[in-house]
Amino acid sequence: MEGFGDGFKAEREALGARRGETSMANAVQKITLSPSRDIPFNKLVLAQTNVRSIKAGVSIEELAASIARRGLIQSIHVRPVLDAGGEETGMFEVPAGGRRYRALEMLVKQKRFAKTASVPCVVGNPFGPILAEEISLAENVEHAPLHPLDQYRAFKDMLDKGMSEEEIAAAFFISTNLVKQRLKLTAVSTALLDVYAEDGMTIAQLEAFSISNDHARQELVWEAIKNSWSKEPYQIRRMLTENTVRTSDKRAAFVSLEAYEAAGGDVLRDLFQSDDGGWLQDVPLLERLVTGKLKTMADEIANEGWKWIEVAVSFPYGAANGLRELEGTPIDLTSEEQATLNALRGEFDKLQTQYEEADELPDDVDQRFGEIETAIKSIEARPVHFDPAEIARAGVFVSIDTDGSLLVERGYVKPEDETPVTPEGGKHPGVDGCDVESTGSFQRAIITIGGQPADPEDEEEDGNKPLPDRLIMELTADRTLALRDKLANDPATAFLAVLHKFVRDAFSRYSAQGVAMEVSVRGTVFPVQSEGLRDTIYARSIKDRHEAWEKRLPTDVADLWNALSALTGTEQAELFAHCASFGVNALYERADRYGNGAISTHGVQQRLADADHLARAVGLDMIDAGWRPTVGNYLGRVTKARILEAVREGAGERASQLIDHLKKGDMAKEAERLLADSGWLPEPLRLVDSDVKAIDTNAGDEDEALPEFLAGDNDAALADHEERQLDAAE
Repeated sequence: MEGFGDGFKAEREALGARRGETSMANAVQKITLSPSRDIPFNKLVLAQTNVRSIKAGVSIEELAASIARRGLIQSIHVRPVLDAGGEETGMFEVPAGGRRYRALEMLVKQKRFAKTASVPCVVGNPFGPILAEEISLAENVEHAPLHPLDQYRAFKDMLDKGMSEEEIAAAFFISTNLVKQRLKLTAVSTALLDVYAEDGMTIAQLEAFSISNDHARQELVWEAIKNSWSKEPYQIRRMLTENTVRTSDKRAAFVSLEAYEAAGGDVLRDLFQSDDGGWLQDVPLLERLVTGKLKTMADEIANEGWKWIEVAVSFPYGAANGLRELEGTPIDLTSEEQATLNALRGEFDKLQTQYEEADELPDDVDQRFGEIETAIKSIEARPVHFDPAEIARAGVFVSIDTDGSLLVERGYVKPEDETPVTPEGGKHPGVDGCDVESTGSFQRAIITIGGQPADPEDEEEDGNKPLPDRLIMELTADRTLALRDKLANDPATAFLAVLHKFVRDAFSRYSAQGVAMEVSVRGTVFPVQSEGLRDTIYARSIKDRHEAWEKRLPTDVADLWNALSALTGTEQAELFAHCASFGVNALYERADRYGNGAISTHGVQQRLADADHLARAVGLDMIDAGWRPTVGNYLGRVTKARILEAVREGAGERASQLIDHLKKGDMAKEAERLLADSGWLPEPLRLVDSDVKAIDTNAGDEDEALPEFLAGDNDAALADHEERQLDAAE
C-alpha cells in the first residue's frame, strides 16, 4: 500500500515541478490512465461526493440480480481515503459507481458474495486537479443509451440462438409480453426499420406498422403517407386493416377463429393496443367458410321436409312481410328437463333473495346468474312441432344472428303456396317452376343462398347536392321504426294519435290524407332500407315486444275478445300502444309533382310535418335511439362537401380541416370516427324547429315546395345556389 501511495506523492511533486517550468508550457501532455486493481469489498466505502442523490427509477434489486447472473460488467471508480496528514488509510471511497456498490452490498447481506471478495476497481488520483464530483457527474451523463432498435435486434439474435421469450424476459427483468412486443417490431420491413433508425418515424408509428406481416403493403402505406402532414398511428392501422374483418364480426364468431386458422387463414394482431382479438386477413376464405357452414346446416334442416330454404348471412327487416307464419306446438318438457328447470329457477330465486340488498354482486355470483339464465333460456327454447301438411308448403329462413349463432326461422308460407297441390308422378311443384324430387310424402327443399344486393357506388361529385331520394328513404325508414318503438312505450300519446286520426276521418271538414298515423295498422313496407336496419336496437325492441304479446294472446280468433276483455286497463293500454305503433309512417318517398301518383308532393310534406309533431310528443331522439352516422348508412352515400359539412357541424371546423384533403372513401371513414359520439344527425332525422310556421292544410299541391334537403335534382334555384357556393369557395 505504501508503494502505491508513494507513487501518487511522486506524481504530485513532479506536477508541481512542471508548473514551475515555463519552458514546458506548450509541450503536448501525455495521457496516463488510472491504474486498475482488485480491492476487497470491505475496503470500499460510498463517497459523499457522488452526485446521484435522487433514487427514483434506480433499481438496486435488478442490478444485484444482473451481477449475480452475469458478474460485474463495469469496474468501479475509487479513490484512496486520506487521513488528516494526507496519508492513505487503506480504505477507498466510491465517487462513481454507487449503484454497483449498493448492489454488491445487497449480495453481501444475502450471503451470496463474500465481504472480503475482490472487486475490480479503477483507482483515481486523489491529488489530481479533477474533482471527485466531476468524475461522478461525467460517468452518469456521458453514458450513451442504446438505440431502441439495437435492443430489439439483440433480443432477436438471442431468440435465434436458442433463448426463449420467457428466458429473455427473465434475464432482463421485464415481462414476456414486452419481449414479444419488441420482437414484433423487428418483423417490420427492414426499409421501415431503417427509416426509424434515422429518426424518420416515431416508435408509435413503427408499432402501428407491426400489425401487418406484409412488408410490401407496409412500404406502400408508408409511401402514401410519409409526405403527408398527418400520419397518425391510427391512420396506419386503418390502412393496413381496411380489407380485413374484425374477429368480433358475427361471421367470424359463426365459423370460429379456430376453424378459420385451421383452414389456413391469418389473423392480424396488435400487441401494442387493444384490438378486440385482431382482424381476419383472408376475407374470401372467411366467406367460403361461412357459406359452406350455412349450406351444411341448411342441408340438415332440409331433411325436415320444407318446401324451400333461403340462406343468407342476414336478411333485411321485413323479409317475411306478406308471408303467413305457421303456428307450431311446442314439444313438452321431459320429466328430467322439468326437474332441471325447476331446480334452476329455485336457485335463481334463492340467489336473488340473498343478494337483493347488495349494491354490487360478487364476481362468482354474477357469473352464476348468467349461467342460470342461459340454462333456463336453453330449456325454454323448445322445439316446435308443425303439421306435416303445412311443412310441405312452407319454408325456412337460415341466417346468422348478431352474436354469431345460427338463426333458423321456420314456418313461412308464400301466398302462391297457400293452396296445396296434389303431387303428380311423385313430384311436387317447386319454386320458379322447378320440380322438387320427392319420395312418398317427403320433398327435398330448394335451398337458395344469396347475399345482400350491393348498391352502386355513388359518383364522386363536388358541391353540396341535395341528398339522394333513396338515401332519404333509407334514413326515414330508420326514423319510422324508431318512432314506432318510442310510441309503443307511450300509451297516452299513442291513444291521442289514434284519436286525432279518428276525428279527421269522422268530421268532413278535416282532410284525412297525408297523416303519419295510419290507424288501419297495415304495416308499412320499406321498399329501400340500410343494410343493418334489422339489427338496430329499435328493430329488436319491437320484435321482442311483439313476440311477448303473441305468447299471451289466444291462437283462436273466437277467443280473442274475451282474452282482451280479461286484460287490466294498463295491459290494454300497452297492447293498444303496441298495435298503434305499427301504423306509423314517417317515410319520405318520391312524389309526382303533378298529382298523378299515389301521393302528392304536398302529401309527403304534410306526412313528414305530422311525423315531427308525433316525434316531439313522444320525445324521440335518434341519437338516444341508437342511430350513428356510418359509412354505410350516410357518409359513404353523399358527396365530399356533404361529409365536410357534417363534420363541421358535429365536430367543429378544425376537425373538418383535418380530413378535407383525403379521398372520398378515406374521408368517409374518418368522418365516421369523428362523428361517433358527436350527437350529429342528417336533416331527415332531425326535428323541425317548433317555431316553424304550421303548414296550411288547405294550400294547393302545385304551390308547395319541399324543404331544401328534399328538393329534387332538377330544382334549378337550388342548383344555382350551390354553384354560387362553389364559385365563392374557389
